[in-house]
Amino acid sequence: MERLLLHILRPQVRNVLDLLQFAYQEKVGVEDAIIYLLHRAHSYLDKGKGAVRIMFFDSSSAFNTIQPLQLSDKLLQTGVKVHLLLSTLGLGDLHGGKLTLSSVLEINSNTVSDKPAKSLEQLPWTFLRKLMMSNEMVSKMSMCQFAVPLLLPNCDTQQSTLMLWAMRDLVKKFRPHSLAGDRTFVEGRIVEMDIPMVSFVRLGESSLPKSQTLNKLLSTPHQLNNIFVHCDMECGDVRRRISDGLVEVSWYLPCGKTNIDMFTQPVAIANLRGDGRLFKTQMSFLYETSAAVFIFSDDLEGDLSTLNNRESRAELFLVTDSKSKTFNMKTLRDTCMKHKVKETNVIIKKKQNDAEFLEALRFRVSGAIGKNPHKLKVEDMAAVSPRVGIVVDEDCYECANGRAKAEGITGSIQDVVKFKENQLPLHGEIWKEISQLEKENCRMRNAGKDIEGYRSSLKTKQEALRKKQQQTAISEAMGKFTVGISESGTQRLYFLKWLKIQLDTLSRQNLSTLREQYKDCCRNTPQNKELIVNLDKQISNCSLGPEHFFRELGQLYECACSLPENNPARQQVQHLPALCAQMLLDGFPVELVDGDASNIPMKWIKEVLTQLHQLVDTKSKILVLTVLGVQSTGKSTLLNTMFGVQFAVSSGRCTRGAFMLLIKVSEELKSKLKCDFIMVIDTEGLKSPELATLDTSYEHDKELATLVIALSDIIIINIAMENSTEMNDILQIVVHAFLRMKEVGKKPRCLFVHQNVSDMSAHDSNMIDRKKVMEQLDEMTQIAARMERRETNTKFTDVMDYDPDKDSYYIPGLWHGTPPMAPVNAGYSEAVFELKKSLIDSLQTSDNIINNNATEFL
Repeated sequence: MERLLLHILRPQVRNVLDLLQFAYQEKVGVEDAIIYLLHRAHSYLDKGKGAVRIMFFDSSSAFNTIQPLQLSDKLLQTGVKVHLLLSTLGLGDLHGGKLTLSSVLEINSNTVSDKPAKSLEQLPWTFLRKLMMSNEMVSKMSMCQFAVPLLLPNCDTQQSTLMLWAMRDLVKKFRPHSLAGDRTFVEGRIVEMDIPMVSFVRLGESSLPKSQTLNKLLSTPHQLNNIFVHCDMECGDVRRRISDGLVEVSWYLPCGKTNIDMFTQPVAIANLRGDGRLFKTQMSFLYETSAAVFIFSDDLEGDLSTLNNRESRAELFLVTDSKSKTFNMKTLRDTCMKHKVKETNVIIKKKQNDAEFLEALRFRVSGAIGKNPHKLKVEDMAAVSPRVGIVVDEDCYECANGRAKAEGITGSIQDVVKFKENQLPLHGEIWKEISQLEKENCRMRNAGKDIEGYRSSLKTKQEALRKKQQQTAISEAMGKFTVGISESGTQRLYFLKWLKIQLDTLSRQNLSTLREQYKDCCRNTPQNKELIVNLDKQISNCSLGPEHFFRELGQLYECACSLPENNPARQQVQHLPALCAQMLLDGFPVELVDGDASNIPMKWIKEVLTQLHQLVDTKSKILVLTVLGVQSTGKSTLLNTMFGVQFAVSSGRCTRGAFMLLIKVSEELKSKLKCDFIMVIDTEGLKSPELATLDTSYEHDKELATLVIALSDIIIINIAMENSTEMNDILQIVVHAFLRMKEVGKKPRCLFVHQNVSDMSAHDSNMIDRKKVMEQLDEMTQIAARMERRETNTKFTDVMDYDPDKDSYYIPGLWHGTPPMAPVNAGYSEAVFELKKSLIDSLQTSDNIINNNATEFL
């Protein structure tokens, strides 16, 4: 009968829609029939064959016998639930693959659209356009004070994964009350810290909202943070499809202030989603890794056998509600006796208000972590995971191989300064001397009367230094580094990430020790000026990051370029620029200006950009955007928020030099923006305290500003509103730079960003201030024009494209509250988004932007 109906209907529906058909047969089983159909439908849709309608013709009424729970279990086991969810979110074609970071960060029309998501398909991209992948995504979630996944269940295999790699990037600062008197703080990667973990699970039914209770437990009364998603949030009542069995974690980190902190010491809070009775693997893991486990349950007569299978040092607490229908004191006592729960560890929500209940709960948590010394680092949980049947995300070959290669370099580092001298010698003092000679060759300040003779002597000195570099054999560390970056794309990224993680940890440890010595010296022996100066120099030199290895790589290439073309040493490094160019395309920041030598290795950078030009379409155009401002005013944070990037900054230090990073523009916007890529340049801060004692500090700032403005099509001037004196200084520097650009026929676009302005009426109320600033800028332009002997320029707008009303932006502070528990201020993100949207929109109508290709960049 079914086949007859299908035969009759097929010709009628073929021209209207694609029909996926399945005739139910009794021997197949109705649940398996549905699963088969869903798999077929998804496969059909993934191939782009259009719409699918599933039609059932069942003459035996077998579909009336469907068991929902049995069907749900089978859907979970076969991975259909995951596929269903991904298809609903418009990600079905990516099932089994991975989203790449470059595809997510691509500039397209969605990145500058402020329209809310109108469908579930639009929802993932609404967030992915503003976030990064894997550990980058977790880092952004943590900054916003959202809980992050600790154990992630795989619905296809029913196996959970410890998300250790995803959390590797989380660096936190806090001040426990034991250090409040010294005003010192603790800083480090959260996965490497000894912080006790307290877990919260539900067994059976509970009338107490666990996640909502945890949010209140970790928040101050006047600022509630939705750390854990709960049912009263927007869309929080949607039925779970794949999140049951997920264990999330968040950390409470004190700031050292008694009236603000909820806990006096740091504590990790883990939250198991779903009924713990169904997830014995996760429960076993939490019992072994936690200092205490709090059980939320009203079902005291139900199956609580999971409490008897525990083998751990975790203290057990029971949380129940006296107002629940099943509450009975006798049952409660029997349950506590049966499962060996101390009566003092029972917390009953009675008629008291939430504040009293939360205070009682907070008191028990504080007592548990105070009495129980059990602390386990997140990275040490990797040893527990295999015993309970949990896999670790870092166990994949690429990640493990990248770690091993990075440890081959960092494992032998005892003294950072000595390591740099022995293993990275080419970009040290020799390169700094070459840089000074190159600068003097351009300036000729000490030339005297015999200019040609002086120029010849500079060249001779420079050749002697290059020869000295050539005589230095490639070090063991650099040999290993070259092998690491020569790996395939994924393995190279893992290697570089691991290298950065390990070097940052090393630098942070050294920096912490030196800071303590510096503080003790200033406090106890302030007369010992020599020791203070020496410690200050060590603090400056103890920084070590991947950029130092790339600097050495650049010097290897530069000194090899002066060798004959058939020289083996030269041939050995010919492939390095192409590797660096590929990393630029992959979204890796590359150093443009050496932050220590204040110089550009021209041959190296030029060849990298030449290789980049060959890797992309040779007609590709690049738009260059740069941010300038005083040190520590949030320039890097501004760029990271605008474009979702993460510039390389050495641990404990501000940005030094200038870094460039490439972002792809989508096909739909290429013609409108007149470019294929946007190159973002992050610069070191002007008015740096490290250079303030030098006589050449102002000149250094002026040269840096002139350089990046010369390279840029758009310049963002970043100003902290609370420091008007430094604002005048930076404007003076910028005016000189713009004036020089006018002479070479370039008139870049300029935007002023005023940070830490929370007043919503700032733009209107600062109209008079903007007029005064323009008057100052005009005056500075006239003074600078006289100094530069270009007196035809009398107004600021003569040398740059700037409209004070349209090109001035006011951005509130980054944090909403007191760190470290303050989330990112939503107003900051919105203001930066408006800046980005306005910037992209203006580029589509601007005629002053002339984009160059990669080879014309320098």
